[in-house]
Amino acid sequence: MTEPTTPTAPRPGGQRQPIWFSIPSVGTVLQWLIALRLVLATGALWRAALVWTEEPNAAFLTAVTVLVVFVLSVYGLYIVRLVRRVPSESQLYVQALADVAAIILVIHLTGGDQSPFPSLFVVIIAAYSLYLAFGSALLMTSVCLSVYFADAIYGQSQTEIPGAGFLGQVVVFTLVFAVVSVLAARLRTAGARTLQLESELAQVRLEADDVLRTLTSGVLTIDPAGRLVYINPMAEKLLGISGSRTIGLAGLEPIRATAPGLADALVAAMRWGKRIARSEGVVTRPDGTKFPVGLSVTTLEQKGQGSPSVTAIFADISDQKRLQELHLRAERLEAVAELSASLAHEIRNPLASIRSSVEQISRSPRTNEDEKFLAGLIMRESDRLSRLLSEFLDFSRVQVTRSAPTDLQMMVKGALRLVREHPDRDPGAELVQDGEAVVVEGDEDLLHRVVMNLALNAVQAAKGPVRVTVTTGVAEPGELPSGAAMDRAAKIVVADDGPGIPEEVRPRLFEPFVTGRIGGSGLGLSIVQRAVEAHRGLVFVDSTLGVGTTFTIYLPLQGGTEDQA
Repeated sequence: MTEPTTPTAPRPGGQRQPIWFSIPSVGTVLQWLIALRLVLATGALWRAALVWTEEPNAAFLTAVTVLVVFVLSVYGLYIVRLVRRVPSESQLYVQALADVAAIILVIHLTGGDQSPFPSLFVVIIAAYSLYLAFGSALLMTSVCLSVYFADAIYGQSQTEIPGAGFLGQVVVFTLVFAVVSVLAARLRTAGARTLQLESELAQVRLEADDVLRTLTSGVLTIDPAGRLVYINPMAEKLLGISGSRTIGLAGLEPIRATAPGLADALVAAMRWGKRIARSEGVVTRPDGTKFPVGLSVTTLEQKGQGSPSVTAIFADISDQKRLQELHLRAERLEAVAELSASLAHEIRNPLASIRSSVEQISRSPRTNEDEKFLAGLIMRESDRLSRLLSEFLDFSRVQVTRSAPTDLQMMVKGALRLVREHPDRDPGAELVQDGEAVVVEGDEDLLHRVVMNLALNAVQAAKGPVRVTVTTGVAEPGELPSGAAMDRAAKIVVADDGPGIPEEVRPRLFEPFVTGRIGGSGLGLSIVQRAVEAHRGLVFVDSTLGVGTTFTIYLPLQGGTEDQA
């Protein structure tokens, strides 16, 4: 026995609605038939009680028939109400026989073919033809016709052949069986196709859901009423929203609380029905941290809805922003380096001539003490300018001149040894080396200068006791920012617990001539940036006032560390 199914379509939120019309389940229809059957059997039993003394044999047969009908009815209710399973074809056939017995009993007691109750056969033929297979439905219809014909011929007091009314009823019964059986067959075929389509659709949905769950971008959908109907795990993570708590509820308010730019884009798309191909916003988490997101919004028009539903796709673009800033910084530094080299060459020779001339004047016997003092001042400032020009030239000449396998651990050890001996180091400053040995292809002198600059800057900025830790190792998978163009990387981390970098200096930290230390040239970190860039690496800084500063340098690794050691 196959129960016909009705094609259905998904509603927002996972509910389903009929596409064209719905057919009651076989259990529901069977309960209706049992109720009708019990009403008929009760009426027949009451009629038998009235004629018990006049027709005891007929009354006894009626009572036995009613008892059988009651037993079969209880059995049917047990299947559909207690066990709650779909009746099998044989069980349905037994219930059909109980219905036939109840109807023919009432027809017999109320006048045979003159009774109004034969029309009930139409009901049970239509009902069971809908759920039984064609052969079983044909057999059940034949039983109905046979029993009805037998009662009309042998069950009534008259002996004449039934008239045209009886034959008309037989024709109606047959037509009902034929029409309903054909419709049921078509419904079963359509139902099978629908089940296949639903199965394929469910498979597609599962695959799509798997894709959406593993996406590194957030995806969410808002319906025309402003309710959140879908949100993937990455969107929950980025926005700090629990999908299980907000699905089906007004979704714009919690989104606006953390990402007002995203909420405005969704509202604009819903209101004006326009797609937003590329835009940016800012997400503010409950802990106060902020990060930029790139987003796009698409719309889906729905019939009968004034506004479209909208789907937003967004992703954290912090890494892209940081890499973009690094590239822009490198371009600016390259331009400044070229300018510095030109100016240094143009100024250095005239400055040397001026110093030499002043020095000769100061040695003249005719020079008095005041003139000697002024000459000495000019020479000291000339020397200072000469040193500054040398730094400009060093800044412009930062490039990899000799690339060879370099042990970062040994290179750091040598750089820290020089910082410990530097006159600017406070006696309370502690320099610590940590991490593991890792070998990269690079210019050892240039990398040595990078580490020394960073460690010395930390010591000089602290102006007192400070702990500087330099750690070498291999970057963990996923640690590198997306788009870094490095599959594997070595890292050098220079961290201190000093005063931190002032807020006003931090955005321009790597620009030339920017320094937070009195007497500094402001070229040290610019040289670090150019040296790391020359090795196709990246350098990032994180600093908190009163807590400390951490510089992280990533350098590309060509092979495994064990192959390079």
